[in-house]
Amino acid sequence: MTGTLVRVEARRGLSGVIRAPGDKSISHRALLLSALGEGTSSISGLSHGHDVGRTQRIISQLGAQVSSTGDGCVHVLGGRDRLSVADEDLECGNSGTTMRLVMGLISGLDGVSRLVGDHSLSRRPMDRVAQPLRLMGAHIEGQGASCTAPVTVSGGPLRGIDYLVPVPSAQVKSAVLLAGLWANEPTIVREPIPTRPHTEEMLLDAGVPLRVTSGPEGSTIVLEPSTVSARDWVVPADPSQAAFFVIAGVLASSGEVSCTGLYRGATRTGFLGVLQRMGAVLETSEQDDGTLSVTATSSSLRGTDVDSAEIPSLDEVPILVVAACAASGISRFVDVGELRIKESDRFETSLSLACALGAKAWAEGDTLCVEGLGSASRFSPLEVDSVGDHRIAMAAAIAGAVGQGAAITGFDAVATSYPAFLEDLEGLR
Repeated sequence: MTGTLVRVEARRGLSGVIRAPGDKSISHRALLLSALGEGTSSISGLSHGHDVGRTQRIISQLGAQVSSTGDGCVHVLGGRDRLSVADEDLECGNSGTTMRLVMGLISGLDGVSRLVGDHSLSRRPMDRVAQPLRLMGAHIEGQGASCTAPVTVSGGPLRGIDYLVPVPSAQVKSAVLLAGLWANEPTIVREPIPTRPHTEEMLLDAGVPLRVTSGPEGSTIVLEPSTVSARDWVVPADPSQAAFFVIAGVLASSGEVSCTGLYRGATRTGFLGVLQRMGAVLETSEQDDGTLSVTATSSSLRGTDVDSAEIPSLDEVPILVVAACAASGISRFVDVGELRIKESDRFETSLSLACALGAKAWAEGDTLCVEGLGSASRFSPLEVDSVGDHRIAMAAAIAGAVGQGAAITGFDAVATSYPAFLEDLEGLR
């Protein structure tokens, strides 16, 4: 891979306060629900990453009117009658969330839409979304058995389905629920392992009749076909992005790092429990606005076993692997095979990152194992290629800052989610 080369110098200590970008998952959904919303919605705190920018452009292509104000607030004039299929391709760039959620939304629009992505996204499977949408009545065609991009969606009248999600995926769940808004009867989604609940929470906030029940066998969501009400959305800071700086504070030789304004749902903050089990010194507090503040202090870590259900999206695995490299003993990331179909083969790139730091790392089927070095001060100097994966690039940057420095090729991938990452890292003293 080619791309921007960035060098990160080793730092003696790290201290400061970080507010991570607006939550990427919530930002995508706020835009899509605003496009569907009957009237004008406002969104404050929206992520400025390229991925969310793709979703914003697509809702404009579909007919929503999008404008921004000087204070950074985005306004969307939406409604079903405004939306129609676009004449040009819907460009999703590197954003799997954009492609999968938009597939659900446009399944209810009469006509044909074509979704495309960059080289990386065009290797990622869309069949898990295509299968339930086809059951609902949409006609979807992609490339090969995995239904990779370009993907063509022929939408129209939809029927509700009762669907058991075979592999935990908030994106599949969300696509089905968005399509269910157009259906002629209720849509039921069953999750054996609950995933990020943003879509359900936000649909309820937008006045959609929906109920969620949880039990030993997982969660069941029942959605009634409905219009969506316009509303004002406030996007909290992204816990998955803050995880890089929380772990930076834990691994630094001295100091403390605080991350503020975070979404506080359990499906997004499981990495904090993992770190505490490893011995990290963390202080958490709920803020007046309902968000979470986390302060991380330099800590000695020990290895632990991490089950995929603790971090359902697996987004935090690369930076947790860096933490495992600094721990004493062996850490095992269990049942994380889904990492292989992320922006990169994140299973292999995380293994390679651990080995490049000087730790021992190996695979046992879908379990990723790391024997740590006992301290970040023992890391080897890094030379790594992000292979177009923003989370690998950011994890490598944190490892370099708390260890012996890093040279990272392809760092421009970070712009997909956290354009100001290096600026925020440099701001820690």
